[in-house]
Amino acid sequence: MREIVLDTETTGLKPADGHRIVEIGCVELRNHVPTGSAFHKYVNPERDMPTEAFQVHGLSEGFLSDKPVFAEIVGEFLEFIGDSKLVIHNAGFDMGFINAELKPLGFAAISMSQTIDTVRMARDKFPGAQANLDALCRRFNIDSSARTKHGALLDAELLAEVYLELMGGRQQGFGLADDDESGLSAAAPIERVARPPRPHEAREKELAVHREFLKRITEPVWEKG
Repeated sequence: MREIVLDTETTGLKPADGHRIVEIGCVELRNHVPTGSAFHKYVNPERDMPTEAFQVHGLSEGFLSDKPVFAEIVGEFLEFIGDSKLVIHNAGFDMGFINAELKPLGFAAISMSQTIDTVRMARDKFPGAQANLDALCRRFNIDSSARTKHGALLDAELLAEVYLELMGGRQQGFGLADDDESGLSAAAPIERVARPPRPHEAREKELAVHREFLKRITEPVWEKG
């Protein structure tokens, strides 16, 4: 099972207001295990960088000026994600920007049914608790100290760890036994040693003690008819 954990950085909050993607980061999971394969691109938004957005991610207009535009990286991006499920924190936001970039280039929109929204997962699992990435990293003791500003690749890597915890924690590779070709742990054979049955008959001394005990019981229930 292949999944892609994805994050973007943008010039603002709404593509309808002319805001664009400036960074895309993706990491690949197979069977909920990071493979080390990643996709990361800075993107020239072909517009200015608002101060509010720069304070979030630190990507300046000058830094992005010599980076490829989205049209130059779209083929590589679509090839990397393929038809895999996209794990995204607040999927509606990122998908809104991605589809706004795809449409002018003649590409079909990516359906929301292809996404897994970890914000929704977190709110279902922890009702009323904070569901932002920093809060979830603290909840699961995931080290996010390198996250001084938002960054698409770093955030995707952190989100991959959060997602695995939201799924129930990492359970692969316990190392209890060697895995067979089916991927299931092979149980070690147990050698059983046959032993002769032990005698359980009461000894005469025990029977005598029991008879004396019964004599002290008045009106025993087993004698009532």
